[in-house]
Amino acid sequence: MKMKLLLFLSCVLSVSAEGLHDDLRINGCSESDGEFLYALDGEEKWFADFKKKQGVYPQPPFIDPITYGEGVYENAVADLHVCKSNLDVCRRGMKDIPVENDPPSRVMIYPRDDIEPGQKNILICHVSGFYPAPVRVQWTRNGLNVTGESSINVPFPNNDGYFTQISRLDFVPQLGDIYSCSVEHVALQEPQTRIWDVEDDAPQPSLGPSVFCGVGLTVGLLGVAAGTFFLIKGNECR
Repeated sequence: MKMKLLLFLSCVLSVSAEGLHDDLRINGCSESDGEFLYALDGEEKWFADFKKKQGVYPQPPFIDPITYGEGVYENAVADLHVCKSNLDVCRRGMKDIPVENDPPSRVMIYPRDDIEPGQKNILICHVSGFYPAPVRVQWTRNGLNVTGESSINVPFPNNDGYFTQISRLDFVPQLGDIYSCSVEHVALQEPQTRIWDVEDDAPQPSLGPSVFCGVGLTVGLLGVAAGTFFLIKGNECR
């Protein structure tokens, strides 16, 4: 039985005027991949992209940027080599211990921002509750594979021992477009797929005021008609 992933977690609790915070460092590797991540309170600050051979700052533009000194990516590469060496030792020592495989318990697809046709947006595929990491996410637009236009973060450990991973697809919503994200995992016999239709989230014209105005006008006309009827009847009885 092969060990798919070995993680070493280093968590430091710090106290500030705002209370307790989780400052997390994740160093992990598998037979074919690895990860190195810095995070604060569940938000990624920096991670090493070993495929592109560079460090990535996935921070939103509206916050004060958090940066690290020179050599942080090179240190991550060195730690990756150490991790793979430790993985080889553990694999030999645990060769008769079965590895647990748990499929994702939740897969969600949703837009980051409110939908406005023709305006740039980001479609998110949120995968959580799986072990071991990672998952593989495939994207389609109107049946065509657009995975090459997407990105995916490194697996993030939850407090319950499972993992979360998020894939993002930059897109320009057009009415009628249909998107899907399909999640593959070692514990799944077939991918879990979620569908999202642009029309489902497109702004719809509000009918409330028109309906109420129409009802009010109808009631008003009925009142006028009834008043006229009784007025005519009253005149006939005189």
